[in-house]
Amino acid sequence: MRRLWLIFAQTVTVSLAVSFVVGTLKPEWLGRHPMVVEFQQASPSQVSEAGPLGSASYRDAARKALPAVVHIYTTQAVKTPRHPLLDDPIFRHFFGERPDGQPRRNSGLGSGVIVSPNGYVLTNFHVVDAADDIKVALSDGTAYKAKLIGSDPESDLAVLQIKADKLAAITFGATENLQVGDVVLAIGNPFGVGQTVTMGIVSALGRSHLGINTFENFIQTDAAINPGNSGGALVDAAGNLIGINTAIYSRTGGSLGIGFAIPVSSAKTIMDQIIQNGTVIRGWIGVEAQEITPDLAESFGLPGTEGALIAGVVRGSPADQAGIKPGDVLLAVNAQPVKDPQVMLDLIAGLKPNDKAAFRLRRDKSVLDMPVKIGKRPSVKRETEED
Repeated sequence: MRRLWLIFAQTVTVSLAVSFVVGTLKPEWLGRHPMVVEFQQASPSQVSEAGPLGSASYRDAARKALPAVVHIYTTQAVKTPRHPLLDDPIFRHFFGERPDGQPRRNSGLGSGVIVSPNGYVLTNFHVVDAADDIKVALSDGTAYKAKLIGSDPESDLAVLQIKADKLAAITFGATENLQVGDVVLAIGNPFGVGQTVTMGIVSALGRSHLGINTFENFIQTDAAINPGNSGGALVDAAGNLIGINTAIYSRTGGSLGIGFAIPVSSAKTIMDQIIQNGTVIRGWIGVEAQEITPDLAESFGLPGTEGALIAGVVRGSPADQAGIKPGDVLLAVNAQPVKDPQVMLDLIAGLKPNDKAAFRLRRDKSVLDMPVKIGKRPSVKRETEED
């Protein structure tokens, strides 16, 4: 009986093994048919019909803007101090001559945007600051030596020019139509990896009081902006330029979803002045302003915190000549209300030198209307709040 059971078990095992091998290699011998899974595949024509404003793809916007975004490479000569031991003949005998004191070169990289077919490139000032040599590489890899036309440290913008024509220039968008929630693309060269496109939305408009620039009116976005993106393009869903990527908020050096771009409306005004004059001309009256806190408002007997408290006046400045004094509160410039020192700075900077402007001030309990002849704003450090 045991012998019969062993024969039966062996027969079943061999049969199963043969069935498995045949079913795997030659299923048609067993009369089986492979399982067919039906799925839907979009045709190439259907995929290409997805426009830049559709939810499927923003490739048309990227295709339109990418050729106008360039890589910027800079080098700067830095002279290292000569070590005093190199003047010791015994030290030189044992260790030989060292190259200390010889200039070395630091390199940097960033991005830029071609704004005209004849070679003008808009970028950030901090990308080209103190550079001895600037090179611009187009999206196709062609490289050109660039000339610095002019810069504006207080807005962190600079204009370059390369000797080329018929370039693919960016199309300027309308920032007045921009709203929070609109889709945007950030294009640049992050970390030097190459041209990169990231997507996000407009997180906020009119960001200021950040301490990044003297003049601030940033577009905030969560489109990933990383080191190397500075000077690159922020474009809308149609591929039109709406901002110049400038800064990020980060504790690690990488993107945390808070990036800032200079609106193209401001950038274009500054760019036009740099191309025409080589610099930016702004109004100035020579005062130092302070924000009015609730405590200051109470101590000065002010009705509220609106306005800019004049903390100091430059001797011989337009403000001094007009009779503005420390302790005055600036309320309005040419009937435009002054909310705080940043608004005051922007309003005065937008005035033309030698023009007269109507200033409204509060002095003690009185409100004064005072004409002030506007002067030309001198070059100042970014961190100062003088105007």
